[in-house]
Amino acid sequence: MPAHSPGLLAQRTRRIIAKLKTTYPDAHCELRHSNPLELLIATILSAQCTDERVNKVTPALFARCRTAKDYAGISTAELEGLIRTTGFFRAKGKSIQGCAQALLERHQGEVPRTMEELHRLPGVGRKTANVVLGNAFSLAEGITVDTHVGRLSRRMGLTRQHDPVKVEQALMKIVPKEDWTLFSHLLIWHGRRQCSARKPDCQHCEIKNLCPKRGV
Repeated sequence: MPAHSPGLLAQRTRRIIAKLKTTYPDAHCELRHSNPLELLIATILSAQCTDERVNKVTPALFARCRTAKDYAGISTAELEGLIRTTGFFRAKGKSIQGCAQALLERHQGEVPRTMEELHRLPGVGRKTANVVLGNAFSLAEGITVDTHVGRLSRRMGLTRQHDPVKVEQALMKIVPKEDWTLFSHLLIWHGRRQCSARKPDCQHCEIKNLCPKRGV
């Protein structure tokens, strides 16, 4: 069987997952939330922004807006003021209010549980939908691909794709479905703590023997 065969790639992927599970036994979504709506809003805010920054903004936002009706009814100026430090606050504010209005009109104010319905909401792409489905509802419909997941997947030789949708499609073929949600967290945690973009600590990396270190 060639070294680059899908079967061997899937085997190596499972070994990587097993090692990262041991390394990061507490890996989880780091966007703080207490319900699906809060996670949906936090994920929209996380675009081109760190989870740490979002987590500084959401306590006041969540205290002010507890329902989809609250988000739809809050003034644009007040909402933008609450989310300003996350960057691109005007676009994000528009997405949040459009999303909230759609939730009211189509789903009685509740966050839907399917990829199709979530993807149809303003401001919600596959990444956001995967985050909500996997972490709020424990439904594995796909793999969340953010900058860390894409970068590490290429560095580890799991895919050569750069388009997030194509990266996701490639990963879904080699990552066991029961690990789809956790896999993203494992790569995100590893990317933040060990395998940085510019200065990866390959010498002390827990999966150094499983990684071809492409681009390093």
